[in-house]
Amino acid sequence: MPDTAGAVAEAEAVLAGRLASALDTRTTGRPVLLLVEGAAGTGKSRLVDRLGKAVAGSVRRTVPGEPPTGDGPVLLVVEDVHRAPAADTARLRALLADPPARLACVLSYRPEELAEPGLVLGPGTEFPAALTVVRHVLGPLGVPDVHRMAADALGADRCTAGLAAALHHACGGVAQTVADLLDLLAASCPVTGRPHPGDLDRLGVPPRLAALTLRRAATVPEEHRRIVFAAAVLDEPATSRDLAAVAGLSGRAGPDGLSAALRAAVLEERGDGRYGFGSPLAAAAVRRSVTGPVREVLHRRAARLLAGRQPVPWERVAGHRRACGDERGWLRAVERAARQFEDAGEQQRAVGLLESALATGPVPERARSRLAMLLARSAVVGLRSDETLKVLRHIVADPGLPPAVRGEIRLDLGLLLCNQMGEVTEGRDELARAVDDLAGRPVPLARALSALAMPYGPDASFAENVLWIEQAVSVAEESGDPVVQAAVAANRVSVLLNSGDPAAWPLIERLPRDSDLVGCRQQTARGLCNAADAVVWLGRYEKARALLAEGVALAARSGAAYAEQTGRGCALVLDWATGQWSGLADRCRAFVAEAGDMPYLASDARMVLGLLCLARGEWADTLHHLTGPGAADLDTGPVPISATVSGALIRLALAHDDVGAAAEAAAAWRRLRAKGIWAWAAELAPWAVEAALRAGDALEAGAMAEEFAAGLAGHDAPSADAALEWTRGVLAEHTGKRTEAVACYERSAAAYRSLARPYHAALTAASAARCALAQGEDGGSAVAALTDCAAAFDALGATWDAARTRADLRLHRPTGERRPPGRPRYGDVLSPREAEVAELAAAGMSNREIAATLHLSPRTVEQHIARALQKTGVHSRQQLARVLGPAPD
Repeated sequence: MPDTAGAVAEAEAVLAGRLASALDTRTTGRPVLLLVEGAAGTGKSRLVDRLGKAVAGSVRRTVPGEPPTGDGPVLLVVEDVHRAPAADTARLRALLADPPARLACVLSYRPEELAEPGLVLGPGTEFPAALTVVRHVLGPLGVPDVHRMAADALGADRCTAGLAAALHHACGGVAQTVADLLDLLAASCPVTGRPHPGDLDRLGVPPRLAALTLRRAATVPEEHRRIVFAAAVLDEPATSRDLAAVAGLSGRAGPDGLSAALRAAVLEERGDGRYGFGSPLAAAAVRRSVTGPVREVLHRRAARLLAGRQPVPWERVAGHRRACGDERGWLRAVERAARQFEDAGEQQRAVGLLESALATGPVPERARSRLAMLLARSAVVGLRSDETLKVLRHIVADPGLPPAVRGEIRLDLGLLLCNQMGEVTEGRDELARAVDDLAGRPVPLARALSALAMPYGPDASFAENVLWIEQAVSVAEESGDPVVQAAVAANRVSVLLNSGDPAAWPLIERLPRDSDLVGCRQQTARGLCNAADAVVWLGRYEKARALLAEGVALAARSGAAYAEQTGRGCALVLDWATGQWSGLADRCRAFVAEAGDMPYLASDARMVLGLLCLARGEWADTLHHLTGPGAADLDTGPVPISATVSGALIRLALAHDDVGAAAEAAAAWRRLRAKGIWAWAAELAPWAVEAALRAGDALEAGAMAEEFAAGLAGHDAPSADAALEWTRGVLAEHTGKRTEAVACYERSAAAYRSLARPYHAALTAASAARCALAQGEDGGSAVAALTDCAAAFDALGATWDAARTRADLRLHRPTGERRPPGRPRYGDVLSPREAEVAELAAAGMSNREIAATLHLSPRTVEQHIARALQKTGVHSRQQLARVLGPAPD
């Protein structure tokens, strides 16, 4: 955001410099008159006070009744000149007509309250040539300034950009009103809570603003006051003709009333021949002061006026009709407004409007069904809303609902549960019921069949997903509806691409990116983001980036908020896979916080956080991110994420020599076998096979490797192909075939390097080098390879992997490279080994875990940690983390 604070400070410094120059006895500077102009609440008094302090010292200050005397420099400050008695303004005019040397005069005033507009000192205002006159105008604050004020008052972590924008809009940028509203907000919200923009609505109008606005309104003659009431009800800048129409004034009464309101400064010119209040809060203060019957008449006229515009602003018409008690007209306007938002791709606005209408009270059954269908359709494209879920569940349970209507609402309820809510099992149950309700209605039926075809869930095999999508394609063609055809085409891409079927690629190009229909573009955006996700799991990373860029941009343009968020989550997985780890943990944490109560949406980010923590040896955090609150359930969550999380949990268990690794491997393998998409085994297979081998079940391990290979035959899945070589290397190594293991690991490492996956390339290259060293072959080359792997892990910030690799290097260092006898002296500086141990301890690893990683005894680890604590001057492992500095992100 622009540094408006810096610009303001610079402007104040210039003003203070002018005043100081006029008061400087060492110069012959001209006397200065500084006019500080600003509407009520814009901060004139604070500015004047700061300027006075800036030129304080030997300067004497005076007021109009005490004109300056003597030869010394004088600072004359008069605030609120618009309220000054005539005698004082006369004395000021006389003083400024012949100003003494070294005089600096500061006058502040509200331009809207001057007796004569533009004439600060009345009709006789005149400034002689000997006087330097500077005018400084204080206007409304910008959004960045309001954001700073809110952050100062509430705390930076509690002030969102949305809250700052809402504050700015409500207050019109008036500094005093912003400060007053922040006081009310701070008093009403828990210190630990994060205020939301909606919280501003329940705070009401700050008393200071209400008093000022109502005081000014009261000075408008009663016969003209209806124009003020009309402006308050319209609550937007309006032309004089529109204000008169709502006020019910004809002839000269309208313009005369508007002139009176402007003179009283209760209304102001808003540009382009329009007039209104300075802020919505000021309008609210007047609106609440109007008696009910009068307000109803004004709202009825406002609704009639707006309904005659083209295009009709139906949301505002709905508000006015509701306010005047026209229930039928209100519901018709709500429905038209929701359709208007839907056509414009603004589903989130439609959801908010429809939720409010359906939750307001009894709505006639026919209208309720129509509004509920609109709400369901919009909610699927938007973001999570628990209120929408509650409304839809209540409506679906209504026994009097026609089956076709229930089917459509059930369809979108199922999609909402599967996607935004993460309740996949319940959601798919609703979708299956919807298929029965929608028989004979091809458009919604195709959508339901297509949704059941999506392959991520564990409840149906891939073969079943294929059957669903084939039915959906047939029904969509029968429907002739372009939007449902786009939806089915998008899902067909996901079904084929996730399995690595090359037939999906031409289908991506046929998605209707440039359709005139918003719905088609939204479905295309969803299809592109889902395709990018599938391609990440396959290992086609450059294609994934291109699809993501196009899909997220199209989602943002077309209002497909949920698709946009899924695309952003996919980008985090892509960055993890390709080693773009700098700042990745922070981006993941921000995404999880933004997802809030949509855990399904945040599952990618939580998974990546867990994988990063595992590479660093932060094992407690690994478990928190992968299995803690909000994490995806391994039995019901998306299968590719479950498989990857299981792989990480197995690896963690293997590091602890935990016998539970084999049980986790068996459960994960059963889930994957039931699904039948073997491309998703890429992050699981090497660790699952190793777990089976270390449990002594070589037969099962071999069967798993063969099943993995068979499942990949004929599919385009380069990441899984690289993992298959890795898996074969693990199998060969643990069955005594080290030469074969080295070859498999090296082929895997080469494949990962070609995919630009540095972390996995280093893991497999290190395994190849370790095997080569274990059988005593090619020692120099293997040591060099291990050295390169350690450097690669260090560059990524993979602390644990780097430490393991350096430990292997020390075990196999050639004799000529071993350090001489005796302990090197490092003084108060940590030795390399102490730093290594301290880093792992700071990550949260126990002495026994560090010992296993570095091939040391627990006693040696204990001694290294003791020396590290002594040298760094801290008293705990937690404090070590601070003095050693953060791990690279």
